[in-house]
Amino acid sequence: MKGLYRDDPLSRKQLTDWKKNAIEKFSTKMSDKDKPFPCIPATIGFAKNQLRYSFIGNPREASTVFELAEALSSYTEVSREIGSNTSLIVFYETPEDMKMAYTVEEYEQLFWNHLSGLRSIDPYDWPEDIPMDPHLPIWEFCYHGEKYFIYCATPAHKNRKSRHFDELMLAITPRWVLNEFNKSPNFAKGIKQQVRKRLAAYDSAPIHPDLNSYGAEDNFEWRQYFLRDDDTSLSKCPYHRFINFFKSDK
Repeated sequence: MKGLYRDDPLSRKQLTDWKKNAIEKFSTKMSDKDKPFPCIPATIGFAKNQLRYSFIGNPREASTVFELAEALSSYTEVSREIGSNTSLIVFYETPEDMKMAYTVEEYEQLFWNHLSGLRSIDPYDWPEDIPMDPHLPIWEFCYHGEKYFIYCATPAHKNRKSRHFDELMLAITPRWVLNEFNKSPNFAKGIKQQVRKRLAAYDSAPIHPDLNSYGAEDNFEWRQYFLRDDDTSLSKCPYHRFINFFKSDK
């Protein structure tokens, strides 16, 4: 499908330098046995080669939202054929000046602008069973008629290594994948306990207080999409259903 990449040695050789570096660093992170990445389902998806990848442009350019939309639309159409541990991994070609100067909070604002921009060009109706108000516990981001959990990593994260990557990066997981994972409550509970143990060892910052379970009365999914490098968080979700994103933010 257009905009999607399935990792294998032959395909990797055909990538340009920044794309090859990104996929190699990601692979190293996912396969590290000495310091295992905390999200166990993500490492399983990686090991089974059920992750799909997309490489898009400068995140400050408005055109990048259209690239993201194309990749996510393509992924939505084929995700159920890939496997029960699939996610879409999106790497942005992040300029060096951004890597040097952007703060976690600036990446946070950019991230929410991109989600709002995606929604503004989504031709599909919002799912009827999901409220549009992100301040309700069962809200989650939807695109192309599909429900998604979004994870964002940035070059600016230092203390929270589980949210650090050398390029701005998204991991986009369909809700049906998470539902499949949670089918066995005892199994899911055990994995979540292991994830928290890994997080405590992986990050120098304490586990963020916003980490919670979908559907819980005190849970808000949007807070977990972008975790700051400390234990602070936004008081109000910056997501807007409609936004004029179509101007450059260089």
